[in-house]
Amino acid sequence: MSKLLIVEDEEKIARFVELELVHEGNEVDKAFDGRTGLDKALTGDYDLILLDVMLPGLNGMEVLRRLRQEKETPVIMLTARDAVMDKVSGLDAGADDYITKPFAIEELLARIRVALKKRIHTSTKVSNKIFIKNVLLDEDRHEVSVNGELIDLTNREFMLLQTLMKNKNIVLDRETLLNTVCGYDYIGETNIIDVYIRYLRTKIDDRYNIKLIQTIRGVGYAIKDDLS
Repeated sequence: MSKLLIVEDEEKIARFVELELVHEGNEVDKAFDGRTGLDKALTGDYDLILLDVMLPGLNGMEVLRRLRQEKETPVIMLTARDAVMDKVSGLDAGADDYITKPFAIEELLARIRVALKKRIHTSTKVSNKIFIKNVLLDEDRHEVSVNGELIDLTNREFMLLQTLMKNKNIVLDRETLLNTVCGYDYIGETNIIDVYIRYLRTKIDDRYNIKLIQTIRGVGYAIKDDLS
């Protein structure tokens, strides 16, 4: 069973497509404006998104642009526009497919099946990105971003955050973090990890109002995905 998100402001169309997808054995969620759709797309674990271009709040192109800064979820654009440049713009922005209204539901379902098959083939690739609470860590690029905005981290700050994110929901003591970040031969203040944690909280937790790094008193630190 696949989980799909429909972002469409015409509720009758959204409901019609939803019924067809549910009949095919899919789980479906809906949003009727761009901002709600973007929030759901970023926080939900969807296999595919049907995204209308003309949306209140944020238009579909902007939703797609922001989504692509964080995720590679397959997207099929739905729109009444049929101009070639509109289609090109959607595909260039990262859409996987494009279908114009009015459409035959059989064609839409076929396009969805194709996109889902492609996702299955690509999902076997090793991912070098870690995404927790709107924080994206890209190991290949050695970059960290929050809501699509790059964060300037030192190498040790990056290594510390990387270690905590890769060990999500596991409490790591200061000695373990110290050895990982500074090496076993490090000679210096033992509270250096606390200093780097404070730097990370200033740059991420405080700046973006995200409770990312949790202190476990008497033990160490952890990043937990169930923080409020």
